[in-house]
Amino acid sequence: MSAPVLARRLDLVVVGAGPAGLAAADAAAGVGRQVLVLDQAPRPGGQIWRHRPGDVLPVEARTLLDRVRPPRVAVACGASVVDAPGPGQLIVDFGGRLAAVETGAVVLATGATERLLPFPGWTLPGVVGVGGMQALLKAGLPVAGSRIVIAGSGPLPWPVAAALHHEGAVVEEILEQADALAVARFALSLIGRPATLARALRYRAATLGIPYRTGGWVVRAEGTDRVTHAVLRVGGRERRIACDWLATAAGLVPRTELAQLLGCTVHEERIVVDQRQATTVRGVWAAGECTGVAGDRAARVEGTIAGLAAMGVERIPGALFRRRDRERRFGELLAQRFAPRRELRERVTAETILCRCEDVRAGAIDPAWSARQAKLWTRVGMGACQGAVCGLACRTLYGWDTAVPRPPLGQPPLGSWARALGEATPPSATPPSPAPPIP
Repeated sequence: MSAPVLARRLDLVVVGAGPAGLAAADAAAGVGRQVLVLDQAPRPGGQIWRHRPGDVLPVEARTLLDRVRPPRVAVACGASVVDAPGPGQLIVDFGGRLAAVETGAVVLATGATERLLPFPGWTLPGVVGVGGMQALLKAGLPVAGSRIVIAGSGPLPWPVAAALHHEGAVVEEILEQADALAVARFALSLIGRPATLARALRYRAATLGIPYRTGGWVVRAEGTDRVTHAVLRVGGRERRIACDWLATAAGLVPRTELAQLLGCTVHEERIVVDQRQATTVRGVWAAGECTGVAGDRAARVEGTIAGLAAMGVERIPGALFRRRDRERRFGELLAQRFAPRRELRERVTAETILCRCEDVRAGAIDPAWSARQAKLWTRVGMGACQGAVCGLACRTLYGWDTAVPRPPLGQPPLGSWARALGEATPPSATPPSPAPPIP
């Protein structure tokens, strides 16, 4: 897409058009600010509200999507930030055209990504993440009659299984890696959350008849040109199930690459924020799953707080903070009950591929190496995806520190990147100041 017509200096740029980003943009626009929302997807909504034209969305999604659109808010889909050369300066790739954008504040609402841990056969066609399966389905993948095994963790497998079943797929099994006690404790915690409990019961009703087992995981995927069988371990025994698709993941992890590029502190895989959602970098706020996975309700309230705080609103209703803290506690409970088990890290054999791009196998990695040493000796994480997949896996397997990304993010044309840098305000110039406070 081409770059939208923007004011010389925006009040706020929101990166991410999921629940948190939409809520932040709505809040900032509500106090009369000029806002630009950026998202890599072809339309706003994020992964949870990803939809095709004509799909029926929840009322809260419809409300936000109706409010966050031109002329009230500038929205650029198919766009991403590739660099941040100075305070209040972003280099944005608007679908192939790079341009410098100047802003008084930034709200990061970059969401989360799946934690994919390698196992034998995980690179076979037909082996996807649980969220990846959901994205393919929402994009129109025909699955009627396909045999699908779902082996994941936490709440995400349930809506995916329900949607697959509705589209005519044969869901052979839903396998949860957490044990039965952890799942039971989590289920009991929903008694105090009637809306979440009702949603969970709807998904369970939609998947009646599909086998559900806890304390199990994928040992390996088998096949030649494509996955044909999944070998599962449950209760100390292995079972082999024929399938056309294997959807598997070990939960979600916050996406923090842009935050790190901006210099924000990241701790325990999440962006560190204060009570008003401010990061450790002046002029940058963060909201939603990039600050910790807690669901769309938490994302929306965090986005509202971040949008108001970024625009200098001093008196933010206390009810928002109380609701945010309540949702965060739920997120912490999710992390405790569905933490990846040790066995998921022990499935890797010497022949298991770690880095698809450079065809690096686990046997080539010395666990005593640092990430830098591994790159020098094997080129792991140096392929086309720049460690987007294997970097997270290697951090989980070997305990490597999170590497600070270097610009440009993604793979923009270097000439276009250089020209966009030339358009940016020179570093010696006075950086844009945040919007004045609103009492």
